Amino acid sequence: MNLGLIGKSLTHSFSPAYFTNKFVSESLNNHQYKAYEIEQLDEVKLHELISNEQLEGFNVTIPYKESILPFMNELSDDASAIGAVNTVVVHWTNTANYTLKGYNTDWTGFLKAIRPFLTVHHQQALILGTGGAAKAIAYALKSLGIEYFFASRNKKELGSNILNYNELNQHAMAHFKLIINTTPLGTFPAIESFPDLPYHFIGKDHLICDLVYNPSETKFMQLSKASGAAVLNGLSMLQFQADEAWKIWTNKKGHSV
Repeated sequence: MNLGLIGKSLTHSFSPAYFTNKFVSESLNNHQYKAYEIEQLDEVKLHELISNEQLEGFNVTIPYKESILPFMNELSDDASAIGAVNTVVVHWTNTANYTLKGYNTDWTGFLKAIRPFLTVHHQQALILGTGGAAKAIAYALKSLGIEYFFASRNKKELGSNILNYNELNQHAMAHFKLIINTTPLGTFPAIESFPDLPYHFIGKDHLICDLVYNPSETKFMQLSKASGAAVLNGLSMLQFQADEAWKIWTNKKGHSV
């Protein structure tokens, strides 16, 4: 089974090692998972990659979770509702032709990762960023009945439930006890970067989740922890979403969350 990951910068990606180790541990000798860096995604490049590598499925990461949508022949209900795809199944009709179905396992991965850490304080959430990952997080929060707003530099992006970073004052930070970073800020090697928040307004009732997993404790997490917050990185989410993708590729499709 030929599987892979497409994205723009994949040098330190989690997925290839995770799936390679899985294949070794389960003695799946006829399986492989490779990273494919694509500088700019278009239909021709995608077709060449799928055909040349005879891919049966692949993951999608930054920055293509939304821009890959037009190339899908079909979307799962979740992916359609979210407006982003991170897992694709290639259905080969013969040796030369195929169709693509897009799924989203980010939301279930996040849901499983965050659920054990939620308390009565976490009724309102602030999502940092507005990309494909942010949309999946919003979908998961909605399923939990948690109110959410987005933080962005551009208030025109998503409408009324979006705040500029300069609106994150003491009142706002007290309101949002759950804060999730979906931006790449703080990712290795730029480990000194972090979201521009008033960290002195973060306290012990806050739960801070960073989807970044390399490094394991980002500057965002360090600053929040120093203010008394509980912190969580993105590694467990990645593991859960990868397991969900594997179920889809092997036609098990177990989406119980």
